[in-house]
Amino acid sequence: MNPTSFLAASGESLPSLAPAFDLSGQVALITGGGSGLGFGMARCLVAAGARVVIVGRREAELKKACIALGERAYAIPADITQEGIAPWLVDQAEALAGPVSILINNAGVHLKKSASETSDAEFAAVIQTHVFAAFSLTREAGSRMLARKSGSILFTASMTSLIGMPQVVAYSAAKSAHLGMVRSLATEFGPEGVRVNAIAPGWIASDMLERALSGDPPRKAKILARTPLGRFGDPEDIGWAAVYLCSPAGRFINGHVLPVDGGAAVGF
Repeated sequence: MNPTSFLAASGESLPSLAPAFDLSGQVALITGGGSGLGFGMARCLVAAGARVVIVGRREAELKKACIALGERAYAIPADITQEGIAPWLVDQAEALAGPVSILINNAGVHLKKSASETSDAEFAAVIQTHVFAAFSLTREAGSRMLARKSGSILFTASMTSLIGMPQVVAYSAAKSAHLGMVRSLATEFGPEGVRVNAIAPGWIASDMLERALSGDPPRKAKILARTPLGRFGDPEDIGWAAVYLCSPAGRFINGHVLPVDGGAAVGF
């Protein structure tokens, strides 16, 4: 007997698809949400019913994004690397949209430079954004989620978290740190009802990718050659993965890093 027949015979009702991915009533705080992957995630979360608060340093970009996202979107211009800003930022988000139940640590900076030419200051600047700022926000928003016994935290990891790549030592170190934070926080927060996961995007069409590949046709060709699907992804490919991980459909996923990469991590 197949599973559907068993459910019908046992009198159990079939699960409904829509509620499994419904984020109605949820509030998501998304750093770097005005463009690129952050905006793609914001679009998909709004489509799933969530209210989103997008954060970034460029106010004009945030306003434009909010217009595109509609009435369930709010913007806070802020630099997340500013010391002590996390409590203020979460307070502002909750005043605008309600208790933050989803945090997406997506803000990032990219540095394409050989290791021998990367200065201490450049290395520290990348770590400051991806690691220190993300941790501060996670500690602040996470403590409130723990008090409510519910929540979901996502980190935007990277292919450099999983495979070795030249010219990006600072970025690779920062994104690899996300994996350690996800694993540790998942074990610490999970028993209190707060799940912590990461998405490791492959090469997704965005301004950051354009800058990374600018003037380097061989690198672009190499990336596409090792991606079994043979193309770059779209920001919404990451967005729908975020919806899944934050929704009831992903309720038993904790401490996981999900590659959304067209098969690049396993491609040859």
